[in-house]
Amino acid sequence: MLDSDDDNSSVSSSSTMRSDRMSVSASEEVEFNKDSLLDEAVDALYEKRGSTREKALAVIIEAFNSNLQQGQQFVERKFATLLHQCLNSIKKGSSKEISLASHTIGLLALTVGPGDNAREILEESMIPLSQAFKSGSDPSKTASLLECMAVITFVGGNDPEDTEKSMQIIWQVVHPKLGSNVVAVKPSAAVITAVVSAWSFLLTTMDGWRLSPKLWQESITYLSSLLDKDDRSVRIAAGEALAVIFEMGSLEKFAAETKGSSDGSVSEGNKSKEGFSYIQGLKGKILNKVRDLSVEAGGKGSAKKDLNNQRNLFKDVLEFLEDCYSPNTSMKIGGDLLQTSSWSQLIQLNFLRCFLAGGFTKHMQENEFLQDIFGFTPNKRNLLGSEHMSNGEKRMYKSPNSALNKARTQLLNKQRMLSAGRNFGHYAVNVGDEDS
Repeated sequence: MLDSDDDNSSVSSSSTMRSDRMSVSASEEVEFNKDSLLDEAVDALYEKRGSTREKALAVIIEAFNSNLQQGQQFVERKFATLLHQCLNSIKKGSSKEISLASHTIGLLALTVGPGDNAREILEESMIPLSQAFKSGSDPSKTASLLECMAVITFVGGNDPEDTEKSMQIIWQVVHPKLGSNVVAVKPSAAVITAVVSAWSFLLTTMDGWRLSPKLWQESITYLSSLLDKDDRSVRIAAGEALAVIFEMGSLEKFAAETKGSSDGSVSEGNKSKEGFSYIQGLKGKILNKVRDLSVEAGGKGSAKKDLNNQRNLFKDVLEFLEDCYSPNTSMKIGGDLLQTSSWSQLIQLNFLRCFLAGGFTKHMQENEFLQDIFGFTPNKRNLLGSEHMSNGEKRMYKSPNSALNKARTQLLNKQRMLSAGRNFGHYAVNVGDEDS
């Protein structure tokens, strides 16, 4: 399935032999069988060569993104095998393989939806993911691990304790618990952005009262400091996180709790007053900084798109802080409108849209779990035909470099050799369009 003319990218002979053993009746019209590709890809995860496993994971990701129903049917047969092979890749693979395996596990959770399987994914993955954070510092790998932990917790977490545990692990990527032999490593802007995004994504599912005052003070102080960072993506992620905190009323809750936490002693009373004054001062500082960022002028070398994204975000944050107006957004999914009316919904939508990338439209049209999350009901007529495919999706599926296309071409070539002279059926992918 994954063979190519390039020796460096070919799979071992065992995978080739499995493909060659496929036979098709000469009297039947043969359709491209995506299940066969997925079976071959899972088998390839047992291969010793890392590049082979990476290609197999890429095929699985692309297949899960392009046909949710078929992915659901596949995991009914191979759920445990796929999960544990992906966890093996996280334990022993290269940074690229770890990134692909992490993404696959996140897709697996979204595909199976809430339930026993999603719970198993969360329980089995926590230790391998936590350990993988400590091995190497590749930003792309770390970001994939963070996204994976956030997604599997979002789907498989049954109670607030699960979510809080994951949030603490995510937070420790930028605030590690240092031992006597541990040296603090300054995280990159990409890692900080990924941490804050994953943390705030899970925060949207929490009741702010559950988090301790100490954790609130630490997180709010840190997030407010990020508004002064040079990297624009860091500032945007911090602004979104603070918006969620304000929307939950958590800052006010924390300030009120701090103010009323005195047991009557003079020392405790002074501490409470100091804590309350600190939070109130921090709120004023955040408001002033948000106001500045909403009108920031572009500097030398500043990307106009990034600058506009920052201005628009902080204008929305400022309007919310001053007038309590939440941003109302809408986007087209295959001809249907998906709307959000709160910061929490917007953060969830943006995070999942980024994670699913090319598979976002398909999942929103067919994934009942995501439809329930956003209250989205697609019109069935918009799910028919490939005429709704976006330009990006057309490029993905038509490209000869597509992992799925390469595998499809090789399988069809083998089928043609076995059934020469026959007319073969063709496989078409049906997806909807997405207009941002």
